Amino acid sequence: MTQPEPDSLWPLIEPLLTEAHDPVQYLGGELNSRSKDWSQDQSETIRWVLAFPDAYSVAVPNQGLQMLYEIINERPDALAERAYAPWPDMEQAMRRAGVEWFTVDSHRPASRFDIIGLSLSTELGYTNLLTCLDLSGLALHAKDRRQSDPLVIVGGHCAFNPEPLADFIDGAVLGDGEEVVGAITDSTRQWKEQGKPGGRAGLLERLARADLVYVPAFYTVGYDEQSKQIAQVFPNNPAAAPRPTKKTVLDLDEWQYPKAPLVPFAETVHERASVEIFRGCLRGCRFCQAGMITRPVRERSAPVIERMAQKAIAATGFDEVGLLSLSSADHSQIAKLAKTMADHYEGSQTGLSLPSTRVDAFNLELAQELHRGGRRSGLTFAPEGGSERMRRVINKQVTEEDLIKTVATAFGQGWRSVKLYFMCGLPTEETADVTQIAALAGRVIATGRATAGHKDISCTVSIGPFVPKPHTPFQWAAQCPPAVVDERLAALRQAVAALGKPGRAITIRAAPGRPAMLEGLLARGDRRVGTVIEAAWRAGARFDGWREYLDMDLWEETAAIVLAERGLSLDWYTTRPRDYDEVLPWDHLDAGLDRDWLWDDWVAATAAEGVEDCRWSSCYDCGVCTRLGTEIQLAVGL
Repeated sequence: MTQPEPDSLWPLIEPLLTEAHDPVQYLGGELNSRSKDWSQDQSETIRWVLAFPDAYSVAVPNQGLQMLYEIINERPDALAERAYAPWPDMEQAMRRAGVEWFTVDSHRPASRFDIIGLSLSTELGYTNLLTCLDLSGLALHAKDRRQSDPLVIVGGHCAFNPEPLADFIDGAVLGDGEEVVGAITDSTRQWKEQGKPGGRAGLLERLARADLVYVPAFYTVGYDEQSKQIAQVFPNNPAAAPRPTKKTVLDLDEWQYPKAPLVPFAETVHERASVEIFRGCLRGCRFCQAGMITRPVRERSAPVIERMAQKAIAATGFDEVGLLSLSSADHSQIAKLAKTMADHYEGSQTGLSLPSTRVDAFNLELAQELHRGGRRSGLTFAPEGGSERMRRVINKQVTEEDLIKTVATAFGQGWRSVKLYFMCGLPTEETADVTQIAALAGRVIATGRATAGHKDISCTVSIGPFVPKPHTPFQWAAQCPPAVVDERLAALRQAVAALGKPGRAITIRAAPGRPAMLEGLLARGDRRVGTVIEAAWRAGARFDGWREYLDMDLWEETAAIVLAERGLSLDWYTTRPRDYDEVLPWDHLDAGLDRDWLWDDWVAATAAEGVEDCRWSSCYDCGVCTRLGTEIQLAVGL
């Protein structure tokens, strides 16, 4: 370890590492990390903390954070350092020693920076966010912070309903971050150069007036005393936009990041050179928030993807290139791209992977290219619904025959196992829809054995409880009660056992229904849910996305006490259906999606009617292109 820089907390941190799980995650200094000169005049340099409120192993591979880290650090007038949530053992050690939350790059206190930007990919990280703020010495509630405190701004998918966090954050960025971080940096620098007029509130007004950041404090929420529903949401500050709007980067070829991905010291969930090959999805799966809020599709061109992959491999030494997107095999040039890249890496021990592969987009040609070097990464397909009817309900345009044809291709090319992902508790679902998964998995095993010519074939069926999400057609749906989810999963296990010997080749991995209630509360919650989050955090809730840390008893007891004071309950936020006229907590935030279109698609779902991908069919008037001035960007046209 080099000598600590001035103001570094390292001399206080180092003695704590003997008490920490995987202490290497707090060291910093990874290959391709950055620690820019801190000595420049603070009025000239805008200093960012880019944080992911989860463990290092999950946080480091996050593509969005790595992109922003490089983009900001390329600027001469800005710097960015990384911070992650400390494990509970390290948190306790830091509190005993009086050590603030720090960045891993220079080990400086996060409170010394201008902006703390937190990427939120899951609602189950909200209590970690509070831990980080509290360890920083910042007031938990934004209204109580000092003029010298950094702004706390969140982004990521959860920012599309930041209302449960309204008390704790200064602002939220909706949509793509590549361009907006530069605009925020410019506005902050100008504010500082002008003498910080208006203090923190003045800076927030600048950012809101330019529609760069949604500031919850600039909006008043009124509730109906009888129904307990939201009556209205309106701006209380002239700087606030009537409807803050999602930001969309149109030309991904202009943003070739990350150029030099981080190479972690500690083990992480993904260790590969990942290239985002396109953003957005127009398949129209009605449960998928990511597909809805990232519209329209914007593809990178094949030459740019190839160049980015080569640079990433050279900069990291990774031996796998992951081609990332919500549905990577849907890229319009995927066959040509896979062949060209397989040609380039043949003989180099570098493999290709498609982490997300649609059943109806996987074919023999693609299978051959993915394992040409002799390496086979795992294959996961996501039919999502157990029956043909359910797949029509969720608009997953995949038939059972599509799946059987696809797995036959995979088994014929040497794969010995596949993983199938489904959801349980979907709208209109019945037990029979779930138990049909057993018959489908049985056909997969039979097909694999017939195709491969031997019995060394297996299938893992992974099932997660469905949670309705904002800005989707299912945002009005009632969440399935946990007891019903568990009953259907039990029936599925019995159906698999009834298959006899073929059933022994099928592994069921199913999450119980009860923890999904917490995600449902946080995903569709309003500002009143913030009191539940804070109370649960003060009672010890941490790392709620980790099975070994999640305490559902604590959350349910806390929610019952806190919500009852307002005449509310956990069921009111989760298992209660919404109707068209109800004002939803996120309705005042514009993701580009027309609300009437979402409702019509919800009605179509209940009738099991599907729609096609509008890339290849007619426009369905979802609103994104017309409302936001965007358009579909296909690589074939680049």
